[in-house]
Amino acid sequence: SKTAENLKLGDKLNEGKTKQIFALPDEPGHVLVQSKDQITAGNAARKDQMEGKAAISNKTTSCVFTLLQQAGIKTAFVRQHSDTAFVADHCEMIPIEWVCRRIATGSFLKRNPGVKEGYRFSPVKMEMFFKDDANNDPQWSEEQLLAASFDLAGLHIGRCEVDIMNRSTVAIFEVLEKAWATQNCTLVDMKIEFGVNVTTKEIVLADVIDNDSWRLWPAGDRSQQKDKQVYRDLKEVTPEAMQMVKRNFEWVAERVTLLLESQVSGRVVVLMGSTSDMAHSEKIRKACSSHGIPCFLRVTSAHKGPDETLRIKAEYEGDDVPTVFVAVAGRSNGLGPVLSGNTAYPVVNCPPITPDWGAQDVWSSLRMPSGLGCTTVLSPDAAAQFCAQIFGLKDHLIWAKLRASMLNTWISLKQADQKLQACSL
Repeated sequence: SKTAENLKLGDKLNEGKTKQIFALPDEPGHVLVQSKDQITAGNAARKDQMEGKAAISNKTTSCVFTLLQQAGIKTAFVRQHSDTAFVADHCEMIPIEWVCRRIATGSFLKRNPGVKEGYRFSPVKMEMFFKDDANNDPQWSEEQLLAASFDLAGLHIGRCEVDIMNRSTVAIFEVLEKAWATQNCTLVDMKIEFGVNVTTKEIVLADVIDNDSWRLWPAGDRSQQKDKQVYRDLKEVTPEAMQMVKRNFEWVAERVTLLLESQVSGRVVVLMGSTSDMAHSEKIRKACSSHGIPCFLRVTSAHKGPDETLRIKAEYEGDDVPTVFVAVAGRSNGLGPVLSGNTAYPVVNCPPITPDWGAQDVWSSLRMPSGLGCTTVLSPDAAAQFCAQIFGLKDHLIWAKLRASMLNTWISLKQADQKLQACSL
């Protein structure tokens, strides 16, 4: 990896209150985002130097972007470069702050008198604000954003683009909310910004997400807040007060690395009736690995060797690793029902259906004796997804991949429709 010394900096493209953006002549299409040791509130009406803030912010934002990127959400982040800088795709920024709220607090209460602090939004509440320091970042409606008719990096920001940003903000919020919940922290609200990647012309999450971007309440308790609100609330800025603010920021930067760690190590065990089911079983294994779940293949026939089937099952029950069994058996499926009748773990039937007898064979997976809870999923990909959804209940990283995949599917449908309309006009 390149060190700070040998990355050649080009022109300064932009400077904000807390960061500078530099061109990278040796890496066309990329920029360096350099954090500053400055903390501000109320559009810089209050601003102070906070020694070490650049490193804290850079660590926080690099971890958050890594988490989102691993889940499959498109971002501008490329890699962390140094303690205080990261490399990103060059984007033209869309001048809107997208705010997503789970709990009513702060400016929302001022704008909506009568709403009690702590009111919980389900689904989350979306708001947007036009970036305009002179007018204190006014709240905008979707209609105003459409009327502004922005063109950035050759992309017109119309209805489709606005919908994509709206949907993406909700997904990003939900992924981070789930992640922070693993640390017993409530993500109350957050603001993010999007840019248009100048190379691909795609809308991506850009800018930074650090401790200035959200409200975080440990154990859901506002009095323990760890975010920039602590600084905004200071009656006067004393060295002691700034030390307290810095300690909060450091607490967040330490915790944020834990968000990248899996909470549960589970596994899928595929039991197949014979090696002729290997190709079908391999598809399940491949799909499991795309969800980040280890998957093991075993061969056993409940009809021809029931004692062996139950011994293999016991092997995976005996070590306290959460397990989902997938039964792959053609013709008459004895495997799934026998497993299901003898384990308290979930069992999924995924029979390989053949054209000649498939319509008859499938009943051996569908119609069960009483007391059996196995489910049947025909597609290997869908069987793996079902396993991922079970593990996603406890593992935020698996859940995040599922959530990002839903978002990306929605976006590609939206874009396909837009392309089709453009052709038929």
